[in-house]
Amino acid sequence: MLALLHGASSSEVRMLHVTDVDPAAQTVRLGKRPHPVPLDPASWTVLQRCLAHREAWRTDNPHVMVTKGTKAGRSPASTAYLSHVLDDCGFLPRTIRSTRLVDLVNTMDPKLVAAAFGMDPQATLIYLADHVDEGRLPTR
Repeated sequence: MLALLHGASSSEVRMLHVTDVDPAAQTVRLGKRPHPVPLDPASWTVLQRCLAHREAWRTDNPHVMVTKGTKAGRSPASTAYLSHVLDDCGFLPRTIRSTRLVDLVNTMDPKLVAAAFGMDPQATLIYLADHVDEGRLPTR
């Protein structure tokens, strides 16, 4: 949900700590983003399920996403684990994030998207490839 709706990277999801969650404001701090990300009801529900799963395991691991292999320690879920979480849907987290970023970069100012996501402005340019905004072309 965080990748699909909020363009979260696998790293941002893996490294998300319980202390990055603000229940009162229903926001999360993701990676290097300059501001907390407000969550929609669907994302908030999924996050609550992750936190309940984590709580049922009674772990001291500070991360939101905890696996059988990380519940006894303090390390985040592995990159491999996260890449296989969505196997049943047939899409990689990176593809889902990229789809969201393509939509945002092509409907908004790429520099604003970069600022909101804590990205280098040049990084958003790859999402503009092969896109022509007909409304910005001169009339003939």
